[in-house]
Amino acid sequence: MKNIHTVGCGCGVDIHAHLVPENFPRYLGATSPSPWPYTEAAPDAKGMCHRQVMFNGKHYRTVSEQCWSAKRRIADLPEMGLSHQVISPMPELLSYWLNLSDAQPLVRYLNEQTSALCAESDGRLLGLAAVPLQNVDAAILELRHAHEKLGLLGVELGSNINGTPIGDAKFDAFYEVCVALDVPVFVHALKPAGMDRLIGPPALEQVLGYPTDVGLAAASVITGGLMQRHPLLRIAFSHGGGTLASLLPRLTQGWKTFPALADRLPESPAETAKRLYFDALVYDPSTLRHLIQTFGASQLMLGTDYPFNFHEPRPMGRLSEAGLDQPTQDALAFNNALRFLGNGAGLNAA
Repeated sequence: MKNIHTVGCGCGVDIHAHLVPENFPRYLGATSPSPWPYTEAAPDAKGMCHRQVMFNGKHYRTVSEQCWSAKRRIADLPEMGLSHQVISPMPELLSYWLNLSDAQPLVRYLNEQTSALCAESDGRLLGLAAVPLQNVDAAILELRHAHEKLGLLGVELGSNINGTPIGDAKFDAFYEVCVALDVPVFVHALKPAGMDRLIGPPALEQVLGYPTDVGLAAASVITGGLMQRHPLLRIAFSHGGGTLASLLPRLTQGWKTFPALADRLPESPAETAKRLYFDALVYDPSTLRHLIQTFGASQLMLGTDYPFNFHEPRPMGRLSEAGLDQPTQDALAFNNALRFLGNGAGLNAA
C-alpha cells in the first residue's frame, strides 16, 4: 500500500467517490417487475465507453467507464490533486427496498466488484462495502465477509433505511460490529424526504434533496444518542453534512430550552456534532469555512462525488480558495482521512 506523508505530499485522499459495475448478473429472483439493476450500452461521441443504468426498464443515469475502470480512474487522480480515493457503490444500488433474497446476492456482487477494482489499483483505491441493512443480521454477516474476506475497509450506508433514520437504536447491533471490526461508516444521501415539495427537474433530488436528507440523518445520530451508545464509532456524512450546520444552532438552543431534549441528550448537540466526520463537498469557500468553524478542522475530509457529472473536479483547489493555512489544508487533504479510515487502510502519516 502506498503511504501518504503529512510533509510535502500535496496529495489528497478523496473519501467520497463512486463506482458502478459495467454489467450486472441476470436477475434470477421471483419478484416481477423487480428493481434489480442492469446496464445497456450508450456509446459516446468522444470515444469513451458509457453505460445506461436501468431500473424496471427505465433509464436512471448514464455513467462513464471511470465507474468501473481502475486505469481510467487512476489516470484522473493527479489532475485532481489526489493520491488515493475511497470508492463506494452508487447509493441507488444499496437496495434496501429489495426483498432480502434479492438484496443479498446483489450486494455481494457489488462488494466483489469493489474489491476487484481496488485490487487493480496498486493501493490507490480503497473500498467501502454495501450491506443489506433492511435486515440487521444479514448486514452484519455481509460486513464481516466484505471486511475479512474481500478486504474492504469500511461501509457505506444510506441516509435512511426505507425511511428509518440511521440513528435509530434498531441498528445498534450493526454499529457495535463496526466498532469491533474497527470499520468506519460513510453515510450518503439516499431517497430523500420532501421531494414532493420541490418544483423543477429530477436533478433537484441531488441538488436540494440530498443535503436535506443527509442533514436529517446526521441530526438523528445526535438526537438518537448513537455516539453515547457507541463512542468509538467513526461515522462520516456526505455533502458537508448537508443542512446540519444550519440546523445545529437551533437544535442546541432547543436543548437549552426544552427539558425533554436536555433529559434525552447528556451533552450539547454542538459538542456531539464535533465527534462526527464530514466531507468538504460544498462547492463554496465561505461555506467550507463555516463548516470548519462549526465542526472543527479535525472533522472534515475531501470528497468529490467522482466520476458523476455533478462532482468536484478541483478538491485541493477549493482548500486554497478558502484561504486556509497550511496545517488546516493538510488536515482536510489527508490527515483527517487517515484518522477516519483507521489502521486498516494501510495509509501512514509521517
